[in-house]
Amino acid sequence: MTSFLIALAALVAGYFFYGSLVEKIFKTDPTRPTPASAMADGIDFVAMPTWKVYLIQFLNIAGVGPIFGAIMGVMYGPAAFLWIVLGTIFAGAVHDFISGMISVRLGGKSLPEIVGSELGRKIKMIMSIFTCVLLVMVIAVFVRTPANLLASLTPEHLDATFWAICIFLYYILATLLPVDKLIGNLYPVFGFALLFMAVGIMGYMMFGGVHIPDGFSEGLFNRHPSGEAAPIFPMMCISIACGAISGFHATQSPMMARCLNNEKHGRKVFYGAMVSEGIVALIWAAAAIAFTGGYDKLAAYMAANGQDAGILVHEVCVKWLGAFGGVLAILGVIAAPVTTGDTAMRSLRLIIADALNISQKRLVKRLLVTLPIIAVSYVLLKVNFDILWRYFAWCNQTLSVFTLWACSVYLARYRKAYLITALPAMFMTALCVTFICYAPTGSYVEGVGLPLVYSESMGLLAALVCTAVFLYWKRKLDSEIIVFD
Repeated sequence: MTSFLIALAALVAGYFFYGSLVEKIFKTDPTRPTPASAMADGIDFVAMPTWKVYLIQFLNIAGVGPIFGAIMGVMYGPAAFLWIVLGTIFAGAVHDFISGMISVRLGGKSLPEIVGSELGRKIKMIMSIFTCVLLVMVIAVFVRTPANLLASLTPEHLDATFWAICIFLYYILATLLPVDKLIGNLYPVFGFALLFMAVGIMGYMMFGGVHIPDGFSEGLFNRHPSGEAAPIFPMMCISIACGAISGFHATQSPMMARCLNNEKHGRKVFYGAMVSEGIVALIWAAAAIAFTGGYDKLAAYMAANGQDAGILVHEVCVKWLGAFGGVLAILGVIAAPVTTGDTAMRSLRLIIADALNISQKRLVKRLLVTLPIIAVSYVLLKVNFDILWRYFAWCNQTLSVFTLWACSVYLARYRKAYLITALPAMFMTALCVTFICYAPTGSYVEGVGLPLVYSESMGLLAALVCTAVFLYWKRKLDSEIIVFD
């Protein structure tokens, strides 16, 4: 319990201290008009109360990620707790805050536009394709998952196809309607429910006499049942994406950048939502080993239940929180993925509209952009789930690499302390390249399958090359400014 409380305190302190430092480095300006006021259109640019924007942002980036990812990631041992805390404070929250605030400064621009403005047109083209593919995969994955669960809870004639159609129709409505209608009214409720469930679990652990066998006293060695075949670096750091750092978040932040009513609330919304997600991940990582009795028993439990973290979530909620907890669990594992999928579709509409410079004020133009998304998503629904998921894991984190380097260029261009994003960018570059090179071919994560030592060497080389290119650009920028002066 002591280790858990220290980790919890570190996350909270990280928001107030490091988050404040990051905010000062970026220099938010309370007097500067935000896109919500300067570009208000009643559709996507709509000023909303800060508490709503925070809860929507939290649910946008969270979903079931910090729950399922933390449960699968903690199987690697106590190193998972360190990654959640350090990753959230120094990487994930910085990634979300800086990218979100850059979007605010650029008039609510989408991620490919942000990256393109800093890294050039060629990278923008790559990012546009990469982001669109990722978001379409998210849409397809998060139609099927809740549809299958709903089918298992309802009469036989209401099968997965029926629920998939219902969820898909909801996605279309949430994409086309003004952001303050469905999303603005439903998301705060579901966001609060997700937080309430986590707080309830934490309360039970703290006051219900629960022992958390974190194993720190025994060392940080790998506890994963696959042993050396699943090394902590890179496998654990990819397993725990939401709850530490996730590239998907940067695709969602521009939506709330268009609804923020004052720059002074940026830290609460972007940095704060990520810290909240880290806290949720921390709680569920601790709950998983506390409920099952340790790392070995957690591995045995997951193996006996087909590696389905949803079963563990439901059982923990029911046994610790009773019938009400069961309702929260079902709400979490159904509503959370649905609210991830619909905002993925909406953000994809915004990305395409930004790229093609299509105004979204009229419904017919929003529908024009959305129809191709619907068609491609429908096709992907026919693809085997395992095939989609094996590419999603590394695509998601690779997205964070592009975002962090773009943020570093932006900060350097404006003479700000770029190391706050450059250092995480170096780490994530090494991590993602190592993972892609190491992950076994044909497995659920689909990599190249090289030996670990070669994969790590490739990861380190990639990080060094990217750093060298960045420093070369920075040196040219400095010399141009000196000449100009």
